[in-house]
Parts: sequence; structure tokens; C-alpha cells
Amino acid sequence: MDEPLRVGLVGAGPWARTVHAPGLADHPSTRMTAVFTRRAEAGRELARPYDAEVCTSLDELLGQVDAVAFAVPPALQAELAVEAVKAGKHVILEKPVAADVAGAERLADAVSAAGVASLVVLTLRYATSTRDWLAGLAATGGWTGGGVRWLSGGLLGGPYSASPWRQEDGGTLADVGPHAFDLLDAALGTIRRVASAHRGPNDLWHVVFEHEGGALSSATLSLRLPMRPTVTEVAVYGEHGYRTLGRKEGGAGQSYTALLDDFAAMIDTGTTSHPCDVHRGLHLQRLLESALALAR
Repeated sequence: MDEPLRVGLVGAGPWARTVHAPGLADHPSTRMTAVFTRRAEAGRELARPYDAEVCTSLDELLGQVDAVAFAVPPALQAELAVEAVKAGKHVILEKPVAADVAGAERLADAVSAAGVASLVVLTLRYATSTRDWLAGLAATGGWTGGGVRWLSGGLLGGPYSASPWRQEDGGTLADVGPHAFDLLDAALGTIRRVASAHRGPNDLWHVVFEHEGGALSSATLSLRLPMRPTVTEVAVYGEHGYRTLGRKEGGAGQSYTALLDDFAAMIDTGTTSHPCDVHRGLHLQRLLESALALAR
């Protein structure tokens, strides 16, 4: 690209301030040129260090950017992102991409119709260690099972605990479920069915999957257990033994930079498909909805 992408940021919460804004400002292929948020003062505070324009409406923001990054609750994201892609803007989406499957389908259809690039912020998937781990699994083959444990006290306190959508029924599932389900799917093959899902005390989830090819896996998730640091472990096993993947604290910024590398490359080459595009988000949304329905 001859010039950096002009990116507008929608949202001004903790994740927007600590990951999206600095990532967009520091990347050589992007500039954060505009901010829109429902809370005007929060928007001004976010925009000031980056000399970004503070917009009073989404339409105003869309009129001065090439792409939009969203850091808002899932239901609002699904609504606003459809408007952005209909205006021809490329989009960076948070997970889950919507509040339900219907919203995710509308968004995915709109992205396809507009022919724009889309990426979902599945942070672990962009990490070099994860990409190397998945490549090694694919090269070896023969994996028949696996599991994820993601346990923390993230909803007991801290910067993200005040998010209303995370505190709703199924908040843990919506927040970290996409990460866990995505990694199992990428490691063991496409998840074709949620076999069972149970929710216990402390919003503790146990979800079992069947994969195309016959592999079985499970995810154990909670954001209401007093654990520090967060326990994040991914494992697969099969004829070649047992392999694990951990998660390093503080790696979100590096992963977001890698996401922007891919995003800029997609736009530069006119590519609209990616392993973590909106259609991946739709697949994960369907798994979330199946797990929630089974648990109820």
C-alpha cells in the first residue's frame, strides 16, 4: 500500500484503550484517524493522544476511514458492523461477532456481499507460538483427542469485569468460549457437533465436541474462580503422543500486531478469505449457541 490504512475505532473501553488504539497507532500500515463512542468524553480521552478525530456518529466516522475496528458489546457490534461493510469498509471484529447466530449470519452475509476484508480478534491464533504449534500438528497428523482448560477470576474483578454482556447468563462461554473452541477446531479438525454442555457453580462450563474425522475434545471454562495467573492450557493426543500449548500473559499486543500484518496484506492483495475471518466467527457463534442451548 502506498499510504497507511485510515482506521476508525468504535468503542473506548479498556480493551480499546490498551490493545486496539496503540496497536493501530504503532503499526506501519495503519493510522487510527477517527473514534466514535456513545460516551463523548471517553471518546475524547481515547482520541487525544493519537490526534484522532472524535466523531459524533458512525456515519461521520465512515466518511473518513478505509476500515473500522470494533471494541463494543457483541449485539452492538453486529448492528454497527453491518452498516460499516455496506459502506465498503473493511472490518476488524471482536469475538463473539454477534449476540446470536441470526446476527452473525447477517454480518457474514453483508461482508460477503460487500467483498471487504474481515478479521476476528482471536488473539491466540495470531501468536507465532500458536501458528507453529498448529503447523506441527498438521504435519504430524494422527490426533484423536484433546482439551482446553481456561480458568480465571476475570469476572470477579479487574478491567473487564464491569462489562454487562460478560456478566449475563453465559458470559464466560461468550467471552473465552470462542478462543477455546477455535483452538480445538484448528488443532483437531472442524467441530461438527456439540455433544454435550453443562454449566455448574462459578459459571463453570464443561463442553464436549465431536470433530469431523472422528476426534473428540472437551473444554472446561470459568471466569469466576479465584485463580492468578489465569490457567490456559490446550492439549492434543494421539498416536504421536501428547502435545500442549500454553498462553503467555501480556501477548495481546504482539498478537494484534500480527493481526494487522494479515489485515493490511489482505487489503493490499484484494483477499477476503482468512482462517479467522467473519465466517470463522459465524462458525464459532453456532457452536456457542449449541452449547448454551444444551446447558439450558
